[in-house]
Amino acid sequence: MSYAIWRNDMSLQAAELMEELLAETRRVLSSGKYVLGGQLAEFESAFSKYHDIPFTVGVASGTEALYLALKAVGVGEGAEVITTPFTFIGTVTAIRMCNAKPVFVDIDPSTYNIKVSAIEPLISKRTKAIMPVHLYGRIAAMNEIGELAKKYSIPIVEDAAQAHGSLYHGKKAGTFGHLAAFSFYPSKNLGAYGDAGAITTDNEEMHRRLKLMRNYGQETVYEQVMDGVNSRLDELQAAFLTVKLKHLDKWNLQRRKIADLYRNELPSEYCVLPEESPFEVNNYHVYVIRVQKRERLVQFLESRGIQTNIYYPKPLHLQIPNQDLGYKLGDFPESERASKEVLALPMYAEMPETVVHDVAGAIRDFYLG
Repeated sequence: MSYAIWRNDMSLQAAELMEELLAETRRVLSSGKYVLGGQLAEFESAFSKYHDIPFTVGVASGTEALYLALKAVGVGEGAEVITTPFTFIGTVTAIRMCNAKPVFVDIDPSTYNIKVSAIEPLISKRTKAIMPVHLYGRIAAMNEIGELAKKYSIPIVEDAAQAHGSLYHGKKAGTFGHLAAFSFYPSKNLGAYGDAGAITTDNEEMHRRLKLMRNYGQETVYEQVMDGVNSRLDELQAAFLTVKLKHLDKWNLQRRKIADLYRNELPSEYCVLPEESPFEVNNYHVYVIRVQKRERLVQFLESRGIQTNIYYPKPLHLQIPNQDLGYKLGDFPESERASKEVLALPMYAEMPETVVHDVAGAIRDFYLG
């Protein structure tokens, strides 16, 4: 189906920046240096400055950022990593890549983030990391998670893939844990034009290890000093991300204005709207509501030419590759309930206000008949 209203129209942002992006393309192509060059160093410096954190390591994707971060804190075979089952598949893929075991904790239904009070009973001598996910752009309860991690001397690896520029008690996502992983998949608030990712840290030794690990473990060319992989953020994507980073706060503000419009126009008697506390700033990577009769609503919106998405229709404990973990239907009721009710409405920084009116009106028409 061809939609009149897309869930996310990424072409508008590309059009806005086209001349600058083309100029960067010419500059990189003319340089003759396409991997591990000056553009990557420039982006890493700019991303670190944006977060007020010393170190950034650019890598090939958000999933590999998680994987390398976990490996850097010592997650390996036989280890356990505590995380949530209500997240993108890549969160657990990274744990599996380490030959480690995901240990799931249900979500807080008001935030969709990991339920902090349920973490401590699952901590064991095999727990080598806690990996909270900042879902939909809303930062997990990092103060409480930080206290718990400190009590048991367990590293935190933030999955900040959806939280570029989000704030919690005045601090940006990616600055709470020992390490944090970001995705720059094209649909992200800060998106590349292909796969890309990064890891942030304030630990100099971690920074050194990660730079080695992303490039085969080589200290110098053909001189390997540790195990590593090929996971490098290329020069062209780094140049594009440097251009786009300058606009991130503006784009996030535009998303928040759209979220305010939704909040004012959606029929709250039929939709559970996103909450926001006074001490946080959500980047609204996606605008997710909870509804009844979701499948019928989706079909109705499609008939009006409105595209929506479901993030996520099946929690990870019910996915086939995780059946060996021994979880079953009913083990994480809040995650399972959310998977049947959440719906992502159109949301992108360049979205016209008229789209909000059309979407809210269509939802109201559906429920009011």
